Amino acid sequence: MIATETLAQGVIDVHSHIITAEFLSALESEGRQMDEGFPLPRYDAEAHLRWMDEAGIETSVLTLAAPSPTPSPKEGRVIRKCNETAAKLKRSHPGRFLFCAALPLPDVNAAIREAVYALDTLKADGIKLATNVQGQYLGAPELDTLFSVLNERRAIVILHPHRPEPVNRQVMQQTPLAMQEYLSETTRAVSNMISRNVLARYPNVKVVVPHCGAYLPLAIPRMKSLTAVMEKNKMVGEIDYEANLAALYYDLAGAHSPEVIRMLLTITTPGHLLYGSDYPYVAPQVLTQSLQHMKQYLATEKDLAPYQEMILYRNAEKLFK
Repeated sequence: MIATETLAQGVIDVHSHIITAEFLSALESEGRQMDEGFPLPRYDAEAHLRWMDEAGIETSVLTLAAPSPTPSPKEGRVIRKCNETAAKLKRSHPGRFLFCAALPLPDVNAAIREAVYALDTLKADGIKLATNVQGQYLGAPELDTLFSVLNERRAIVILHPHRPEPVNRQVMQQTPLAMQEYLSETTRAVSNMISRNVLARYPNVKVVVPHCGAYLPLAIPRMKSLTAVMEKNKMVGEIDYEANLAALYYDLAGAHSPEVIRMLLTITTPGHLLYGSDYPYVAPQVLTQSLQHMKQYLATEKDLAPYQEMILYRNAEKLFK
């Protein structure tokens, strides 16, 4: 739990990644370090804390990076060790780190056991879910039992794109994942959940969508315009857009701007926007400049100025308290 008095002036970063030694070792043993098309950065908690202090960030929410280790009994142990490492880091630096636990999907039963252990025993602050694991996409019916457990525990879910499965590697070579397909992956996963009313059916689950909402400000109006035709042809059931969208929050990691925020406000409210950095995937000095730029335009753009504190820390305080 975040102590409000501690964070009164500090920024809360809801999008940062922990890259543990056991995670790297597992990927190296599988020869999968380049699965996402680029090398994983090294992570050091002390360096992270130094950057946070320099940038004025009070608390960072940690999630495990992509890709997911290969599904196997060994993967479950790797995921468990990663979650325990994150929990230890949180305990060692009170108020500075929160974490959302990784799950060993696509094994749903194993994922449920890990979610219960992480939330109840490790005191995880939420759950990290990939857009897909081995082709099992969010919104799939087999994940309903997992969402039922998360709903019972009023869990926060931080979503993050992973490589699409199956993947066209030639497409990845032409345009790296992070430049385009990650946005498609995020939009695809959230659209899947909306079309099956996942978030409406499990209303206690709150989902943080990364990277400025990806393509959702364009995709959601299109989905709405086609819903009647899709319902008539029995391709979807009745979709409760209001309930689904109410569960979605959006971090501003990546190419944020006043224009992007205004676009997001066509599908959400100011109380659902959150600061995110994407540390350590971007150089610290670039992240610091980006945060200063955000503070500058949130202070000077008249229509956005009332939301400055909300975006920088108040919304995250309310979400994670």
